Amino acid sequence: MNTLIVYASKRGSTREIAERIASYLTADLVDLSQNATPNLSSYDSVIIGASVYAGGIHKLVKRFITQYADEIQQKSFGLFVGGMSDKEVETYFQENFPKRILQQAKATAFLGGVFDPKTSGAVLRFIMKVAIKQTEYLNTIDDRKIKDFVDEMEA
Repeated sequence: MNTLIVYASKRGSTREIAERIASYLTADLVDLSQNATPNLSSYDSVIIGASVYAGGIHKLVKRFITQYADEIQQKSFGLFVGGMSDKEVETYFQENFPKRILQQAKATAFLGGVFDPKTSGAVLRFIMKVAIKQTEYLNTIDDRKIKDFVDEMEA
């Protein structure tokens, strides 16, 4: 199966997740934050990934889904989000993806994220310190969940 992984990444953790997914599949990667415009017609399967900040997904991913919803629905597709808190996973999906897309997705997953105080702005560092008492580097990307997601996509 010919797979395309489309994502947008502010600080690199969504890219890291996309690359880990691609390591299990024969897949091409397209980073929407690099002004790339993917051609969906040559792919059987599409995986769409976005980072979650303050409950919302990356605006470029939202725009991509809105623009290509009809084409996406003609494919086998999956959705993943990355972030630091998995407490509201269902809410992340329900509030950020159109209902018709969510209902048809073959797989959905929250796959973790990375907090790096060296690459984070002052506001994010403050939020992390206050909300979860985190001031040091933290990587919660979950390889087991990534493999489970890939297995679901391949089933």
